[in-house]
Formats: sequence, C-alpha cells, structure tokens
Amino acid sequence: MEPQFRDLSEIDRIVREPSRLIILAILYAAESADFLCLLRETGLTKGNLSAHLARLEQAGYVRIEKGYRGKVPHTLINLTDAGRDAFRTYRERMKRAVGRLPQ
Repeated sequence: MEPQFRDLSEIDRIVREPSRLIILAILYAAESADFLCLLRETGLTKGNLSAHLARLEQAGYVRIEKGYRGKVPHTLINLTDAGRDAFRTYRERMKRAVGRLPQ
C-alpha cells in the first residue's frame, strides 16, 4: 500500500460508517443531543438510529441516558472522551490522506 493511503487503512471502522460519522459529528459539535434531535438531523429511522447508537455505545464512544420528562420517555446521548478522540483522529487522518493526493 502506498504511504499516502496508509492513514486511510488505519481509520476506525466504527467511525467510518457514514451514519455513525454523522452522529459523531453532531455530538462533537453539540456534546449531547436527545434521541429526537438525532433522529431529525440524521434522517435515519428509529430502528437504524437505535442500532447505530448501540454500536457507538459498545465502542465506548457515546453514553446513553434514558429517563423521563414528566411522563414522556427521554433519551439523552452524550459524546464520551473516547468518542471525541476517535472523531478527532478520524478527521486528522482523512485530512492527511486527502492532502497527499495528487492535484
């Protein structure tokens, strides 16, 4: 593999998936968001969003807090330090790899 593409081969596969990348980008900017906000902003279905959040939680990239606002269920998703680092590393590797491409 050519050196300019080595950074791409080492990119975190959890972060690389487009839907999870969008979720992490939103949380990186906002630090936390509720389920309905992420649902609206990502355009995913409830099932898809839940599955991607579960994967991110398993990786330790998000923390999910379920509770109630009055009698209405409320789910808050927070970006963890590990999630912030993973997203930052992804961005840096992509910038380096793309910056090395011939014009």
